[in-house]
Formats: sequence, C-alpha cells, structure tokens
Amino acid sequence: MIHHIGIAVSSIHNSLSFYQDVLKFPLIKIENVESQGVKVAFLDAGNVKIELLEPLHEHSPIAKFIEKRGQGIHHLAVTEGDIESRLKKLKEDGFQLIDESPRIGADQNKIAFMHPKSTDGILLEWCQPKGE
Repeated sequence: MIHHIGIAVSSIHNSLSFYQDVLKFPLIKIENVESQGVKVAFLDAGNVKIELLEPLHEHSPIAKFIEKRGQGIHHLAVTEGDIESRLKKLKEDGFQLIDESPRIGADQNKIAFMHPKSTDGILLEWCQPKGE
C-alpha cells in the first residue's frame, strides 16, 4: 500500500497554498527531521499522504535534489509491517539498497530507501509506521 508521495519543494510556506487552496488537501502536520536535513509537511490526499520536503540547509539531500533536478516528485513510499525482514530479503535477492537497516524518519516511522537503479528509476522508501 502506498504510504505517501514525497515532493521536493524550495519552500513549504510557498507551496502550501496550492495544495490546500487549489487541491483542497488538509494539512496534517509540519515537522523538522534534523537527521535528514528536512522540514516536512504532511497533507491528506484521501487514500494517500503527500509529503512536502523542504531542505533545512544547503547540504541536505533535498537541497541537492532540487539543485540538480528542480522541485518535484522525489520518492514513493510504501507501507511495510516488518521493514527489517523486507530489507534482508531484498539484499539477498540482489537489490541495491541505500539503507541496509532502517532509520527513524518523519512521524517517528522506521524508513529505508532502495536505490533507483533497482526500481526502474524511482527512489522507493519503505515505511514502517510507528507502533507496528
């Protein structure tokens, strides 16, 4: 199941009006994830969340993404109930992982990324919601 779609933006403040006023997606919350160098805003888009990602500093991976590719879709996140087992199996099956073990992301979820070389060019995030 899709957990969220991550979208890189230069400014959450500037982007929110489009998502809230035009698309009518209610804001769920905004938080800083210092460990990843991002400020995130979650919006409710019905069956999926939209995660706006703003770089907190110029060394943030999102700042580098925006500099290289511009604003836009950054990643697709899918829900996983046992992220450690999933990562182990993917590694055994020869998939290229960015994270071989999960780390804590926004909303205190366990997360891990697969390299786009293993997913037909899509940065894929595995997301185990807090408490699962």
